[in-house]
Amino acid sequence: MSLPLSPAESVAVARLHALLELLPAALDKRLGVGGVTAFEHTLLDALSHRGQEPMRLSELARQTNATLPRTSRVATGLEKRGLITRSTCPEDGRATNAALTSLGTDTHARSRVLYANAVRELVFAGLEQLPGGGIAQLTALSSAVLANLDPEHPAGPTESSNAR
Repeated sequence: MSLPLSPAESVAVARLHALLELLPAALDKRLGVGGVTAFEHTLLDALSHRGQEPMRLSELARQTNATLPRTSRVATGLEKRGLITRSTCPEDGRATNAALTSLGTDTHARSRVLYANAVRELVFAGLEQLPGGGIAQLTALSSAVLANLDPEHPAGPTESSNAR
């Protein structure tokens, strides 16, 4: 039988819970002026890396660490707003592909700037007192936790894909 969490463990996980609750809402608020939520921006961002080449919704879900039902639901909303197109996958008629429209590309360009500014202010500014600005520590900590949550999935986009 396990022992209860130590006081230090309790504080650490409580702060993690707070971060997981507060950050998405704060990002949504900042991105709202660009007409998207943080998750919608994440989907548009993943699609933008493909240019005009379509991506299967299952791959989009995998890349964004979301469930396929959530990805499909949000993609339906993005399609209704003219930001993406969805089509049947020619290689597998059971699968659905998505691709950015020109409006989606423009929306992504606006939301990308809003997102970068929000992340710098809401996340990175709080890490500035740590050595190297704290980004390497945040990456290491989150990667270690993600490795336990989903050992078969890479922790996230590579440094080179974020440089776009």
